[in-house]
Amino acid sequence: MEAILPALISPIAISLACILVVTLSWSVLKWVWFNPKRFEKILREQGFQGNPYRILYGDSKDKARMTMEARSKPMSDLSNDHLPRTQPFYHHTVKNHGKRCIMWNGPTPMVNITEPEAIREIFSKINEFQKPQINPILNVVGTGLIQLEGDIWAKHRKLLNPAFHMEKLKFMLPAFSASTSEMINKWEEMVSESGSCEIDVWSSHLHKLSADVISRAAFGSSYEEGRRIFELITEQLKVAVPIINQVYIPGWRYVPTKVNRRIMQLDREIKSLLKEIIKKRENAIKAGAKPKDDLLGVLLESNSNKNHKISISLEEVIDECKIFFLAGQETTSTLLAWTLILLGKHQDWQQRAREEVLNAFGDNTPDFHGLNQLKMVNMILQEVLRLYPPIQELTRTVCKDIKVGDIFLPAGVLVNLPLLHVQHDESIWGSDAKEFKPDRFSQGMSKATNGKISFFSFGWGPRICIGSNFAMTEARLALVMILQRFSFEISPSYAHAPAAISTLQPQFGAPIILKQLSH
Repeated sequence: MEAILPALISPIAISLACILVVTLSWSVLKWVWFNPKRFEKILREQGFQGNPYRILYGDSKDKARMTMEARSKPMSDLSNDHLPRTQPFYHHTVKNHGKRCIMWNGPTPMVNITEPEAIREIFSKINEFQKPQINPILNVVGTGLIQLEGDIWAKHRKLLNPAFHMEKLKFMLPAFSASTSEMINKWEEMVSESGSCEIDVWSSHLHKLSADVISRAAFGSSYEEGRRIFELITEQLKVAVPIINQVYIPGWRYVPTKVNRRIMQLDREIKSLLKEIIKKRENAIKAGAKPKDDLLGVLLESNSNKNHKISISLEEVIDECKIFFLAGQETTSTLLAWTLILLGKHQDWQQRAREEVLNAFGDNTPDFHGLNQLKMVNMILQEVLRLYPPIQELTRTVCKDIKVGDIFLPAGVLVNLPLLHVQHDESIWGSDAKEFKPDRFSQGMSKATNGKISFFSFGWGPRICIGSNFAMTEARLALVMILQRFSFEISPSYAHAPAAISTLQPQFGAPIILKQLSH
């Protein structure tokens, strides 16, 4: 009997190994060939055009090559028509195949949707159209509310909403003012000797401002305490961004490459520092301190209050803090950078905005109610967001077979909502769509868009950016305080080079010539 068992086990083991190999081979073939070809047939029958599917890589190599070429030199003028530079492959595809086109994200086709009615439907159906599953290693860089789905997303959203209510922002305004005052005081010192000075506001000043605001208003700590966290998150983002356009091979995140190791090392350091801030706050609460009305305070209060119906783990608290550090800094700093660049170019709008500000506040620190009454400033910020949105496109995964308008979308394909393209579309905004004209918003957003979903810099629908009011309040206050103290113009050294580097950024900086106002 003992002699027979090995003879039986060997054929069984070989059979199981063969079954495993065949199963894995079939799965790989479906992933890299059969599914892509099935998707391609369905989409082409509906009139979608684009490059033919190329095994595994799709369009990723062309996209990377065109992006490198576009970033090799700045634009020849100060035009707002920057889509060919910021999204060269997308621009090339639409130019050659029309708006109803497909692009290949590796072996997955991405369907371009530009019709406002279809965009509205996609934003509304958050269960059918979900955030795409990105390279798992990128989840280390940013997860939390921004990547969650279903009931978990609903729980986190409900928990975080109170931290971003307008009444809470009202109490955060002194922190916003303190941070902005520090930056302006430094600018005044730099300008004082000669009355004017050239400053690259993007390279460090606006980054530091946004970092300081988030540290003070959202976490109750000074910028100095949070500075190392920002440095680490910024480095982690730079290391991770190149991975976004690469085809992910399942299991590759476990391979100890130099990039993977560095991302994980940075993650450990970031989480360690965040834990220190959280522990300090928890100890203060245990000692009898009143919970603060900031993001961290809301998260910790829910966990310490046994009667609270919603709570999240310490790891989830860290994830939410980290993503807010990341998103909050990038969004507002880029918005302010492009605002100063455009107002430096359009002196008439700068002067009109300054007159409104001085009439409302004079030299006094702006109050919350007054900020929200500034029509001209708000029009300008909305127009900047339209022309230079922080994010240029939003992507969703089709989770089940569905029809949107006359388009049938099979489960598994990606949907591309080309935010920048739609917000620059002359068929929607008119022949002056690429010109800086804030007065298009003079009668409000609904009138400017004719009620269509054609402006969605912060997203739209149930998943609209939870921090949009935070970002706009910070930007509004900073712009007002700058206009109170300085006039400014674009430096001759400025090279116009919008680039999609995590957010839409001035690739070669934003040098501005500041002149102190005499009152």
